[in-house]
Parts: sequence; structure tokens; C-alpha cells
Amino acid sequence: MRDDSSFIELRARQRALALLDSGSARELLDPFEGVMSPWLEKQGIVPQADDGMVVMKGTLNGQPTVVIAIEGTFQGGSMGEVSGAKMAGALELAAEDNRNGVPTQAILCLETGGVRLQEANLGLAAIADIHAAIVDLRQYTPVIGIIAGTVGCFGGMSIAAALCSHLIVTREARLGLNGPQVIEQEAGIDEYDSRNRPFIWSMTGGEIRYHSGLVDTLVNDGVQAVKRAVDDALTRGVPTQHRSENYAFYLDRLSHFDTAQQASTATIHQLFAPEVKS
Repeated sequence: MRDDSSFIELRARQRALALLDSGSARELLDPFEGVMSPWLEKQGIVPQADDGMVVMKGTLNGQPTVVIAIEGTFQGGSMGEVSGAKMAGALELAAEDNRNGVPTQAILCLETGGVRLQEANLGLAAIADIHAAIVDLRQYTPVIGIIAGTVGCFGGMSIAAALCSHLIVTREARLGLNGPQVIEQEAGIDEYDSRNRPFIWSMTGGEIRYHSGLVDTLVNDGVQAVKRAVDDALTRGVPTQHRSENYAFYLDRLSHFDTAQQASTATIHQLFAPEVKS
């Protein structure tokens, strides 16, 4: 693969293959297994044979690794019962590997709008399982999250991203608890215009998230750039303190935010990252 190949333009399966050592990958519960959502067809939605979730086991730099990649083009990367169970199960098995003396690394490619509305509570329960599995696994090995684009990472899966040991984003990425259209629907267009793309990226884009300290690494779009960032994150190992464990800092910061004022990039910088990274 060329050095300038776009990572963003790759589908989930291609991303997983690109990250793992050449020839080492094998897919678990691939489309030929026919494990798909039993709920979508009943609602007039054509299901996908892998339910939009790719689980690939192989090696990275010779070390056992599982890459779990969400297909953002299927149902907006939303999480249902089957797709969520595939991700949670893979993370749980990786934790078991580590407990059994097989140091298995985990990389998550997150392109998701969060829970699949058609599966509601089943999807929410699956996301809760994913959260628990990440917290369990990250005791043994860094869990690396990648948000590249074009869907972004929202809803309950943004919490999964926040639980990762290291989070890598591109400038095209977006990360937020609620998506732009949801915020506009609930708070009004004057608060959040979902069609104003420069404004959206100034609030939730990869660059502002990096300078706010909410992600660890900002990279240009490119397969090799992402792979180098993953290698660096794995080399750094398990953090002394995960971002999610530093909740006292964030609660204190939020307590100083005036919600009567429209947030801006400058406000976010000042609130979360007084010493902006270069």
C-alpha cells in the first residue's frame, strides 16, 4: 500500500487488514457465517451479513493483535445487538488472552453514530458491555482507538472512545456525545446549526479535540501515518492514569463554564487546555 494511501477512504475490513502484519489476519465471524441482526428485516431494513462489525485477529509487529472496525457506511456505523456483541466479545477474549499469558493488543476503528435506534435497548446493553470490556482489557494492554472519518464517533460509543488508553484522530474526524442533528433538534438551530460545517468541526473536529487534550494524537489522513501513530501508542504502553480516571479535573473545568454563552474554539482551549500543545 502506497505511503499516501487514504485511511479515511478505506472500508472497515480494509482498515483492519491495513493495520495488521501482511498475511497474518483472519476474520472472526465473517460474513459467510451469516451472523446478522434478527431485528432489521422485520422493520423493512436490509441487514448486512457481518452486521457492520469486522473483527480481525492477527499480529502487529509480530505481537498478537485484534482489530475491531465498525463499518460506517452501514446504518451510520450504529451499534445493535449482534454488532455490539461481536465487539464486546472480542475485547473480552483479548482480556482472557492476557490473563492466560498471551499479551494480545486491541485496536478499535470507531466510525459510529452510537446506538442503533431500531434495536434501542439491545444496542444500549451491548454498548455497556463494550465499556466494561475496555476497562477490563486496558489493565493489561493499551486499547487504541482510531477515529478517522467520515462518520465520526458519537453517542454511547463516544464514551467507549474516551475509555481507550490512547485515542488517535485525523482533522476530518469528529467526536462528541451528541451528534449535530440531535443537538439542533433538542436545543434549536440558534444553539447548534448542523448544516454549518466549519462551526461543527470547530466544536467537535479532530484538531480541536486534540488541542483540548481530549485525544492523544492528531495525524494527517494516510495509512502509514495512522500506522505510525498506532505503533507509537503501543510503545507508550498502559498510561499511569487513563483520561477517564481524571474525572475530577474535567468536573472542575466544567463547573467554570458559563452555559449562557455560545461556546467557541477559544473558549474550549481556555477551558480544557490552558497550555495548548504545539
